[in-house]
Amino acid sequence: MFKLFTKDFWEIVARLILRNKIGILVIIILATLFFSYQWKHMRFTYTEANMLPDDHEVNITYNGFLDIFGEEGNLIVLGVKDSTLFTVEKLNAWNQLSEDFKAYEEVETVVSLNDLQKLVRNDTTEKFDLIPFIKDSITSIEQIDILQEELFKKYPFYDNFLFNTETKTIRTAIYLKKDIVNTSARKDFIMLTLDKKIKAFEAATDLDVRISGMPYIRTLNSQNIVDEIGLFIGLALGVTSLIFFLFFRSFRATFISLIVVCVGVMWTFGILGLLNYEITVLTALIPPLIIVIGIPNCIFLINKYQHEVKLHGNKVKSLQRVITKIGNATLMTNVTTASGFATFILTESKLLKEFGIVASLSILAIFILCLLIIPIIYTFLPYPKERHLEHLNKRWIGGFVNWIERMVREQKIAIYVTSLVLIIASIIGIYKIKISGSLIEDMPKEEAFFKDIRFFEEEFDGIMPLEIMVDTKRKKGVMKLSTLKKMEQVEELIEETPELSRPISVVSLVKYSKQAYYNGNPKYYQLPTSQENSFILAYAKNSSSDVNLLQNFVDSTGQYARITTFMKDVGTDKMERIEEDLQNKIKKVFQPADRYDVTMTGKALVFQKGTKYLVKNLAISLSLAILLISLFMAYMFRSLRMIIVSLIPNVLPLVITAGLMGYLGVPIKPSTILVFSIAFGISVDDTIHFLAKYRQELQSNHWKIRKSVYAALRETGVSMFYTSIVLFFGFIVFTTSSFGGTVALGALVSATLLFAMLSNLLLLPSLLLSLERSIANKEVMRKPSINIIPEEDDDSEETINS
Repeated sequence: MFKLFTKDFWEIVARLILRNKIGILVIIILATLFFSYQWKHMRFTYTEANMLPDDHEVNITYNGFLDIFGEEGNLIVLGVKDSTLFTVEKLNAWNQLSEDFKAYEEVETVVSLNDLQKLVRNDTTEKFDLIPFIKDSITSIEQIDILQEELFKKYPFYDNFLFNTETKTIRTAIYLKKDIVNTSARKDFIMLTLDKKIKAFEAATDLDVRISGMPYIRTLNSQNIVDEIGLFIGLALGVTSLIFFLFFRSFRATFISLIVVCVGVMWTFGILGLLNYEITVLTALIPPLIIVIGIPNCIFLINKYQHEVKLHGNKVKSLQRVITKIGNATLMTNVTTASGFATFILTESKLLKEFGIVASLSILAIFILCLLIIPIIYTFLPYPKERHLEHLNKRWIGGFVNWIERMVREQKIAIYVTSLVLIIASIIGIYKIKISGSLIEDMPKEEAFFKDIRFFEEEFDGIMPLEIMVDTKRKKGVMKLSTLKKMEQVEELIEETPELSRPISVVSLVKYSKQAYYNGNPKYYQLPTSQENSFILAYAKNSSSDVNLLQNFVDSTGQYARITTFMKDVGTDKMERIEEDLQNKIKKVFQPADRYDVTMTGKALVFQKGTKYLVKNLAISLSLAILLISLFMAYMFRSLRMIIVSLIPNVLPLVITAGLMGYLGVPIKPSTILVFSIAFGISVDDTIHFLAKYRQELQSNHWKIRKSVYAALRETGVSMFYTSIVLFFGFIVFTTSSFGGTVALGALVSATLLFAMLSNLLLLPSLLLSLERSIANKEVMRKPSINIIPEEDDDSEETINS
């Protein structure tokens, strides 16, 4: 394929572009309208990202659990920790607030203090009756005292579910209908109804209501993603265009570049809509990424145009040379950048695949737009004014390039020693890196909903569901006393784990049934003996049509039971140890093993497994990116030695960044490991530009190596500096995010690209000079497979009539 990209090919492309400019502009406008029409298919994710493939064992287990017990993440909790709540007026207001939510069609059920009921033994009917703790409304403080006495001391079944007996924190549980949990109806209810009612309640009672639960967290988290897309696009446009203007001192050039990247962003959103992908925390980064990557393309093309105009004053000839000389180089650099992103497609993670597809397609699209729009627009504009070309003679940038050249000439040993020291220090730092990740780790720390998560963790030991499903392999096997006792042992193990909340299961209900059978005496809150079991369960079965004691805890056949607990926000490594410890203990409890099948699942576990899986896949994608670009270099230069020389200055910045992460305590997690593939795909562009120019200089200077290295350094140094500065500040924009992962991504990519610029400007030419005898010879460099920068041949160039 690349055989096509010869000088003759690019001359044909130049003629087609400049002779058919009106038609091409019409096609671009129509394509933009088409992509804009696809925006209607865009949608924001209503679920947390599932980083595991659909056929992964963990996903299969989780989906099997959902098939039996339904959606688990449908609980919203409201909480109040305030002693003034226990007054007649405020407690009635709190109960009324909970009652009001029952009227909404999105709500399946609400459980609050007002809904709590005692199980009372009825010997006449031989069943349990339900009697509410609160009848109608509360009329006196004495009633409140009795209520507190009963709830906090006599009924352990409800402890840590709707109240904390130690801190007197009260909460209400709102269960959304399971069929709306992953739809826009959930968002509408939470954003338009729930928040509005809570704010009105707070204003009326002067109580601080805390809100949490997976549906609420997911909704506000998604809304933050939506809000930040606009922020990032605006900041990326502002920062990159400001830097562009400072370099070029031309409103015209700045405006043209803005047109190009804005159209590129429109196309990116169109690609998302066309492919019917959701906007996630990853795909939300692509539009500003396209701006940051697109502006350097504009710099290369406009800088070359202005340089050519200043050289010979022929506008049409200058535009032809922009396409023929820069088109191939820009294509190659965009292909390598797109390749860095495209490696994510080869992973098994749907989240990463979608990110890789949209990012790589968008990068190729922005290249095409730059190559078409910039030359065409300049054909309609007058010659650049003298002040627009002044930046070509800037002394300060010349001083920077001179310093780089002087370092390469005189301080090669210092460059090597510094590189070696950095490698050793970085390797030490890499051993300090930890793998981490949790469902809420990267969420905005300053947002109220994040503080509420911490509140519920303190008061109720976590909000992330962890489920243990027991398959007894026979109908009605759950209610066997032997099974209940084994489940009780598992619950005791869970209670011994400080990171987990008090579990809820059918065991608690059976214990409550025994307490009710003995007239509510709390000392009988325990499993029945084998003698008691038959007649206590008979009462429970007689009550089931009215009370439905087993609802949500045992399936309809009585074969499956669930034990639900909630996990605090702990790191992946700690969570892994908790899971392993519990699994080993559970195996010992449920014996013989062939009679039970016990699995652990839930949102918390799925995310933890997803994090580990993603880290592994991202490491593979980085290796693939390096391999892919190595093959590209091999095809381009036909030399193993050139591959090694070109990779060293690009791998070194990755090693330094990894070392910094270790020293600074930044863990490896989904958001931070993206850094390496992104940065490598972008930084290798500088290497390609430099080596292509170096080869051209070798031919022009009759294979005089030193002269060619310094000439290539002076020629490409300015562009490399310009583009690196744009990329640095472009990615720094992401540090304004409220998401910790996005902040880390922005800071680390910026730092890596800065290291990469210095590495390509200092280490790469030093290596070429030191290894000149073995790599810089005619056999290696004379006939590459891809001629990135066509040789100068002014006589053969055809002036194209505009």
